[in-house]
Amino acid sequence: QVQLVESGGGLVQAGGSLRLSCAASGRTSSIYGMSWFRQAPGKEREFVAGISWSGGSTVYADFVKGRFTISRDNPKNTMYLQMNSLKPEDTAVYYCAAATQRVRSHRPANYRYWGQGTQVTVSS
Repeated sequence: QVQLVESGGGLVQAGGSLRLSCAASGRTSSIYGMSWFRQAPGKEREFVAGISWSGGSTVYADFVKGRFTISRDNPKNTMYLQMNSLKPEDTAVYYCAAATQRVRSHRPANYRYWGQGTQVTVSS
């Protein structure tokens, strides 16, 4: 089992920045890659960014390219999401997720472990 705990959410004005963290514990050796998802009220959970745990290759949703940066610190078993130039439409609960094998698509169903989520609210 892998446990994931997010932190760093909060309220920020449009144009501001936040840094989310996701700490992994348990059988972290089973992690192949990790990603951030988000879910706004009344909307489906959507992929934001992902990173492979070994090589560190990254992938981003188009709507965050150039604004968000995903990274990881393997010794600390922690993943980060630096969010800059935040917009009101970025308001959502942000979740970190871990996959134990390479995923063909970044659908939530392909991720085995999930954190509890952290709220990000961007005011206009």
